[in-house]
Amino acid sequence: MGLIGILLALGGLIWLAYRGWSILLLAPAAAAVAAAFAREPLLAHWTLTFMDAAAGFVAQFFPLFLLGSLFGKLMDDSGSVTAIADAMMRRLGPQRAMLAVVLAGALVTYGGVSLFVAFFVLVPMASALFRAADIPPRLMPAAIVLGTSTFTMSALPGTPAIQNAIPMPFFGTTPFAAPGLGILAGVIMLLFGLWWLGRAQRHAATARDVDTPSEAQLHESPVAAARDPLIRERATTASGFDPAETEHGGRSASRPGTMTAMLPLVVMVAINMAMSLWLLPNWNADFLDDPVWGDVTLNDVGGVWSVLTALLGAIVCVVTLNWRRFPSLRDTVDAGANAAVLPILSVASLVGFGSVVAAMPAFAAVRDWLLTIDGGPLVSLAIATNVLAALTGSASGGLTIALQALGEAYMQIAAQTGLDPALMHRVAVIGAGTLDSLPHNGAVVTLLAVCGATHRESYRDIVIVGIVGPILALVAVIALGGWFGSF
Repeated sequence: MGLIGILLALGGLIWLAYRGWSILLLAPAAAAVAAAFAREPLLAHWTLTFMDAAAGFVAQFFPLFLLGSLFGKLMDDSGSVTAIADAMMRRLGPQRAMLAVVLAGALVTYGGVSLFVAFFVLVPMASALFRAADIPPRLMPAAIVLGTSTFTMSALPGTPAIQNAIPMPFFGTTPFAAPGLGILAGVIMLLFGLWWLGRAQRHAATARDVDTPSEAQLHESPVAAARDPLIRERATTASGFDPAETEHGGRSASRPGTMTAMLPLVVMVAINMAMSLWLLPNWNADFLDDPVWGDVTLNDVGGVWSVLTALLGAIVCVVTLNWRRFPSLRDTVDAGANAAVLPILSVASLVGFGSVVAAMPAFAAVRDWLLTIDGGPLVSLAIATNVLAALTGSASGGLTIALQALGEAYMQIAAQTGLDPALMHRVAVIGAGTLDSLPHNGAVVTLLAVCGATHRESYRDIVIVGIVGPILALVAVIALGGWFGSF
């Protein structure tokens, strides 16, 4: 009965979340269903098991959500994201429109700009470029997914994406875990995705599939998507930015120069690298031995501190360079801070649900099965993160649930077998960024709405570049990591 309860709870959570019900209510309700079938105490699991896990997630990662959302909003309202995307698209032009959209998305998201901020800036510009190049707009969502939601989210070392931060406290790693394997995985995702998109573009040209949306659609879709409460509920479990805040704040009437716009992204990457590779490894953190800090080590918090410091430096940089461009800096800061609240609570609720499921006696059989899958711990870790990200429709939620339930067991395996935690970090992150892009994923739903497209028109290409490509990269990382170890 316990396993039936877990399956019913998951099924109800997925179905109702896709229909737009708030995850803040769905997650504890689903957890109660799982506990009821297992004949476990309902109130105790809600107020203790569920809330302890949810509060722990907020305590660990709210600073990253907060500063990440704030940085994205500052970059957006200063005109910096638009300036970077416009410069990339003008340089490559209509003849390389597909590559321009992919690289523009990759540049801003690897530099720390929130996923949905990138969506709302890239879509109008990509629409104009696709129209000039006679590329059907149905391919635009896949191009944006490839640039914003694949290799810059899960593969490239140092990415400030929350998914890359989540394994760090569990494995004691840094944002630059397994850099060689991460770069290799990123190259596979990028080249495979570009190959498919080029193939789809050629096929569309042969079939004369060049239908373009009207000007009204191009301008209305992002605005309508930001205001749609159904999209908002789905979106906030998939990223760290609340779409409802895109219209708040005050946007600059002018854009900075390209180099000025890019400098905060450079600062972000540089500080993150310096903190992770040089400063923190030589940092005297003996003060953490004091019981007042909760018995943590620098390995437990160092990765998060690296990303936080990088975000702070980038925020100071973008404000300093664009001080006069903000019509109302206070309104922009308020909107950026507010944009972090619903996403962190939504994902934390998923994490609370996962902690209750993991506490059920029936879950022990699931855990034992996962840990004994043929192929070794890397394969079982990849399967666990894939499945949970698919079920929740959230890479960050699925990844956290998997590591809370299994992270300690994998660290024990690593200690016994000599497996590098950095390799497990990279496998876990890439694994969470594959099947999370199923049709109910909030980022997919939001992007299609912003593009004025439908699942029927555009989802097949999203599957190829957002799921098939990352799975190929994941297989390569597991194979090479198993043969040569982490590098």
